[in-house]
Amino acid sequence: MAEILQRGGAWTFDGETVRIVPGNDRHVPALRKSLGEVAVPLHALAGIAYEPGGRKGGRLRLRLREGADPLWHVANGRLPDASDPYQLAVERDRTGVAEYFAEEVRNALLLEGVPDTPCDRYLLPGPSVPQTALGTDGTATFDGERIQIDWNWMAEKGKSSGGPRHIPLHEVAGVDWTPAVVWDNGNLRFRLKGTHPTLKPEHDPNCLMLWGVRPSKETGGSVLLAAAVVARLPHPLAASAGAGAAGRTEAEGEAGPAAPPASTALPAPSAAGSARPAAGMRPSAAGGADAADHDVLLRRLRELGELRESGVLTEDEFSVAKKAILDRF
Repeated sequence: MAEILQRGGAWTFDGETVRIVPGNDRHVPALRKSLGEVAVPLHALAGIAYEPGGRKGGRLRLRLREGADPLWHVANGRLPDASDPYQLAVERDRTGVAEYFAEEVRNALLLEGVPDTPCDRYLLPGPSVPQTALGTDGTATFDGERIQIDWNWMAEKGKSSGGPRHIPLHEVAGVDWTPAVVWDNGNLRFRLKGTHPTLKPEHDPNCLMLWGVRPSKETGGSVLLAAAVVARLPHPLAASAGAGAAGRTEAEGEAGPAAPPASTALPAPSAAGSARPAAGMRPSAAGGADAADHDVLLRRLRELGELRESGVLTEDEFSVAKKAILDRF
């Protein structure tokens, strides 16, 4: 178990899940407190880093796999550092603890062979419902099945003349979230299925304006509502993954099933201490790895050596990974 406690919150790692709990300090942004506890499964992670910050301490930063989290997908790296649930400010005297925490997560990713490739389904559930977003020209609410936008006196006539907007979830094709930055307005736009004219945000009845002079009051609610909607829509990569599978099935029907590609995933030790074969490795009739397996393992050793030389892996991480691979011979 690895754990680090800071004013901004607490991170714990039990080998399978990074659990993130926001702090109660008055400086913790409302977005973090509204989101609450987040449990990130190991297979949703692409990496972790501790970034030293000199005299002011540093920062732990999780990197998620593309498509693993609806909030990560919607925000697209545009949240302020303090509001980002996957960042933690680390005080200077806790540098050693932060480095140990990052090392434990990296070792688990390495030994489990977690890929950093995109996901075709969400591995995190997204924000709970109901959600409310306050905008410049109205208020949007989402109850899990329907979006409602109630306009105020600042809304353009083209919006307010139609009265409150009711959008069933099944009519939504996607959500675009643009945060307000300093004096630049942002917006929360719901894209509907079918063909519709492209209107400016201030005239679009499916778009809530976010005023630039008070982004802190509007950013949290709007991005959480957007993520809650996106989490309940079809995954953006699911269609392409399905098409790829269909194409492979059709090809196999004509030429027979293709041989599975050799995997470069690291073999992880089993409960008995022996290594289990990596995915795609084919034991020979004698029980050992065949020549193709040997080539994969040797290539992996060379890759690990290059990672160590470039500084990506520490000496300890290299030794653990090397032992796991050699156990396959």
